[in-house]
Amino acid sequence: MKNEGVVDRVLRVVVGLALLSLTVVGPNTPWGFIGLVPLVTGLIGFCPIYKILGLNTCPIARK
Repeated sequence: MKNEGVVDRVLRVVVGLALLSLTVVGPNTPWGFIGLVPLVTGLIGFCPIYKILGLNTCPIARK
């Protein structure tokens, strides 16, 4: 059951990859691993927080 639209998913993957890059490039901080959250939710298309809040950006699931 997906609750993220295409634009939402693309933005999550881009932000996730950008945050993960902080672990390798730049300040080399372990805080960059927080990027795994938006990356994974963007790849699978489901956000548990959206479910809790009743949000849905996926046009197909809005029947």
